Amino acid sequence: MGPVTLANSSSARTDTVKELTAGDPAPLFVQRSKSNPSLAIDGAAGRYIVLCFFGGARDPHAKAAIKAAMERQDIFDDQHASFFGVSQDTDDEASGRRIDRLPGMRYVWDFNGQVAALYGAPLKVNANESASASRRWVLIDPMMRVIANIPFREDGGDIAEVIGMLEAFAPPECYTGEELQAPIIVLPRVFEPALCRELVKRYDVNGGQESGFMREVDGRTVGVFDHGFKQRKDYVVDDKALIGRVHMCFKRRVAPQIAKAYQFTATRMERHVVSCYAAEEGGHFAAHRDNTTAGTAHRRFAVSINLNDDFDGGEVSFPEFGPRSFKAPVGGAVVFSCSLLHSVSRVTRGRRYAFLPFLYDEAAAQIRLRNAGLVERPTTPRPVAAVSG
Repeated sequence: MGPVTLANSSSARTDTVKELTAGDPAPLFVQRSKSNPSLAIDGAAGRYIVLCFFGGARDPHAKAAIKAAMERQDIFDDQHASFFGVSQDTDDEASGRRIDRLPGMRYVWDFNGQVAALYGAPLKVNANESASASRRWVLIDPMMRVIANIPFREDGGDIAEVIGMLEAFAPPECYTGEELQAPIIVLPRVFEPALCRELVKRYDVNGGQESGFMREVDGRTVGVFDHGFKQRKDYVVDDKALIGRVHMCFKRRVAPQIAKAYQFTATRMERHVVSCYAAEEGGHFAAHRDNTTAGTAHRRFAVSINLNDDFDGGEVSFPEFGPRSFKAPVGGAVVFSCSLLHSVSRVTRGRRYAFLPFLYDEAAAQIRLRNAGLVERPTTPRPVAAVSG
């Protein structure tokens, strides 16, 4: 028997599917909602997600489904679970009948049918099918994988089934039956204390500049600012001798560990920045991935090296794998794949200084070169594609 090829083995399905089944990755999408012009479902990872494709809220079954969810604020609280009602009826928005109830309940305006098509729930059916056949619930686990795909039933039994399943689910942090560990590496002793002090000094002497983040806008990678999503300042190191010291530490102490754990040979580093998350500025970075745009698609691994420890907060966490957060010791690193959802908690005391590069290889360098013309530098604030109030 010859080798088997795994086609379409990406981390999340983005193609139109006929029917999602348990264990399939949930297709990711960005769509307009009542409270967010570009809501990204990916930002809700780390809790149970319920997508209710009800078609239009005027339908009696849809009304009953929404009412059942509204009455269970103990379940739909953005901690245990979140409800996303997917509407394809423009009257739901125009009439103002569907209003987000935060935390826990949001409505997605899928008037172009893109989300429904991703989940195999289009309402544009042929004459031999009932439109209600496409109405359904899709339950998704904290790691963005399908738990169940439950069609609406004429007797309304689907509503009780969904609520009953949510009641029985374990807390999100141990939904597999045990506490999860994010697939990361924590490495002490990457930078010597003297190198940490030198990098912090360079920042304090030169100051930092406002740090934005990248978003895909109309096919281009655009740098944007939004203090509700990210608050951080960066200093770009340009001293060649200092950069050489940094590179040697990575070559000797980081790259071998990445090769051992992930069978990946890192040969290149993107950016040499000392970053500062300051308590007085509310320093933080909301949940995001580092390689979701054309201009960042080459990034393979992120490395977060703490240069000091006299601060509170500012810890790195990975919502898909539970609420545990990580604070590396001074000179130590947290190393992780750029495709993992991660966040940096708000610094509540002091300042967190960190060295934050991305690593990639020669094949990825070609991707970066090919996409370079699609990148625009940070400009004025734009709507943020994430789940938010």
